[in-house]
Amino acid sequence: ANPRVVWTGAEMIVWGGEGQTGLLNSGGRYDPASNSWDSVATAPLTPRAYHSVVWTGTEMIIWNGYNVHLGELYGDGARYNPATNSWAPVAGAGAPNARTYHTAVWTGTEMIVWGGARNENTGGRYDPRTDSWTATSTGADVPTGRSFATLLWTGSEMIVWGGGNHV
Repeated sequence: ANPRVVWTGAEMIVWGGEGQTGLLNSGGRYDPASNSWDSVATAPLTPRAYHSVVWTGTEMIIWNGYNVHLGELYGDGARYNPATNSWAPVAGAGAPNARTYHTAVWTGTEMIVWGGARNENTGGRYDPRTDSWTATSTGADVPTGRSFATLLWTGSEMIVWGGGNHV
């Protein structure tokens, strides 16, 4: 339950969530053209659910997450490259605080992480080219905090829609 999925243009990559034996830090790659599955190398992350993922065009980026059994939030992430079946850590310096039930969107150059449990209305922008974070704005125009919101990238701005309160 609660794995996260990206579409690469040729295959689906599934990672994390909760399996029959507990939380996962593994995944799989499904190729619909050959109707076949390949495994994903084990991630250098603690098993988790309720994390965010985006597809950059060459990598899947995973950020944050939650251990539902221990009540632990994770404020880290990793990047998965399917061409090499390998992982690289995401820098933590300057990243938004650990959270779950948040959302992420890919802008074409950055991943924006926003919202989450405890009604967060903050976030961060991650640039994989420099492996660095910049905080999102916190001005008067920032939407009220929420969990499970939907984010959409228009090509020039992020739109936040829906979501709810989750403490």
